[in-house]
Amino acid sequence: MSQWGMDSRRPVARVREFNRFFTHQIGLLDEGLLDSPYSLTEVRVLFELRHTGDSDATHLATGLGLDPGYLSRILRRFVADGLVERDRDDRDARRRVLRLTTRGRTVFDELDQRSSDQIAELLTGLGPQGQDEVLSAMSTIQARLSKTVPPFRLREPRTGDLGRIVTRHAELYAAEYGWNGQYEALVATIMADFATSGPSGKARLWVADSGGDMVGSIMCVPDDEPDVAKLRVLLVEPHMRGHGIGGALIERCLSFATAAGYRRIRLWTVSRLTQAARLYRRYDFEMESESLTSMFGDDLVAQTWGRDL
Repeated sequence: MSQWGMDSRRPVARVREFNRFFTHQIGLLDEGLLDSPYSLTEVRVLFELRHTGDSDATHLATGLGLDPGYLSRILRRFVADGLVERDRDDRDARRRVLRLTTRGRTVFDELDQRSSDQIAELLTGLGPQGQDEVLSAMSTIQARLSKTVPPFRLREPRTGDLGRIVTRHAELYAAEYGWNGQYEALVATIMADFATSGPSGKARLWVADSGGDMVGSIMCVPDDEPDVAKLRVLLVEPHMRGHGIGGALIERCLSFATAAGYRRIRLWTVSRLTQAARLYRRYDFEMESESLTSMFGDDLVAQTWGRDL
C-alpha cells in the first residue's frame, strides 16, 4: 500500500498543486509569456515551426494536440504580425507550407533566450546542492511518467567516474537506508583498489551512461578463492530503475567473467535490498549464506550469493 493509503484523491491533488506552483514560478499563466504579447500556446507553435522546419496546419494541430480552429486563429495572427508565411507546396498544390519569416525566427530566438535566462536565474538561487536535488527530482518524474525507455549505453569508466561512483553510493544509501560514512569508506576502498590495479583480463568496471550522465555501475574483480569472480558496486540511479539497466549491467559482468575463465561468481549484499535480490534471482544467483551483522550504523542480515558460470 502506498503512503497515501486507500485514498487516491490525495496524490491527484498533490500533483495538481505542484502543477499550479510550478506554472506560477515560471510565469506560464501570465497573459504575455516572458514579457511578450504571446501566450504559452502561441510560443509552443513558434517553437515547433522553429525546430521542425516547413510544416502545415494539419501536422501542427496533431503534434501539439490543438483544436484546428484555435490553431487557425493563431496562425492568422502570426501572418498579420509578419512572423509566419504561407506558401504552396511545390509537390502538392493543395498543401500550404508554413515557415517562420526572418522576423519570426528573431522573435522566437529572443523569447528562447529569455526563457533560458529565467530558468538560469531560478536555478542559481538554489546553490549547487539544491540544483542537483531539483534536477534529479525532475529526471525521476520524467523517467517514471515516460512511456519510452530512456536510451543508455554501457562504457568503460572515464576520469572522475570512480569518484562519482563513491559519491552516489554514499548519497543514495544514506538517503534510502540511513547508512553512515562507513559505507562510503568501504566503496572508496573498493574504488581505490581498482584504480591502483587498473582494468585487466580478470577485472573490469562498467558505467551505464544516459545522455552523458552516469546512471549506473558494476564491477567484476577476483574473489579470494581461485577461479571465482566477485560482482561489486552494482547501482542504478533511482530515476532510471525499471528500464533494464540493472539487467544489462549484470549481463555484461557475467559475460566478462565467463570469458575471463572464472568458474563461479559471487556477490555480497544485505537482506534489506529486496529489489536487488529479485534481480539476482532472475540471473540464477542463489543465496549461499547469511548472518547477522552490525555495520554502516545499522543492524543488518548480510548475505552471500553465487552462481556457476
